[in-house]
Amino acid sequence: MTQSPGIVLAIDTAAPRLQLALLLADGRVDVSIDEMATGQAEAIFGRIAALLARNGVGYADLSRVVTTTGPGSFTGLRIGLSAARGIGLARGIAVIGVPSLLALSLSVEGPSTVLLDARRGEAYFQIFAGAGVALTPPDLVAMALAQAATPPETTLISSPFVDIALVAQYGAVADPATHVPEAAYVRDADAKPQTAGRVERTRT
Repeated sequence: MTQSPGIVLAIDTAAPRLQLALLLADGRVDVSIDEMATGQAEAIFGRIAALLARNGVGYADLSRVVTTTGPGSFTGLRIGLSAARGIGLARGIAVIGVPSLLALSLSVEGPSTVLLDARRGEAYFQIFAGAGVALTPPDLVAMALAQAATPPETTLISSPFVDIALVAQYGAVADPATHVPEAAYVRDADAKPQTAGRVERTRT
């Protein structure tokens, strides 16, 4: 990863929240968090405008945009990714995609296991040696298998809500070439299958 100076906007809509963070040039981070399972599309640009305005900056001041890429709600991911790509295209700046399981690991010092209820008796599962350092690839497995495979010495992360301030800080120095803003997983029932960055299903 290489240092990227400037002001960074981070977006997370993968879970039933609208989370935004603005990492300022002096290192301060301001956040905007709204609990909402629906209505994110209608609210997102108003919340971004308010966040920028209260910090005395505008879209022209942004150096890059960061967004989580899932797994998560297909509709939510589409909203966050579309907003980030649109801003990046309009401003000609980098758009950084951060997988949500990796983003969750940023809140823990030391080894962690992310195990999120994916419903239907399944779980999103990944093991990390440290914050942002994956030991295993992201996976969608049977809940019972995920629970059995969780190393007891790791911190268990079961909440889907990322620390958006940490996502902004991570994204500020992430390499755009290895952090592509593409959805990491879309359930077949929610949309047509996509192959880019898809989390593979484990056969049981």
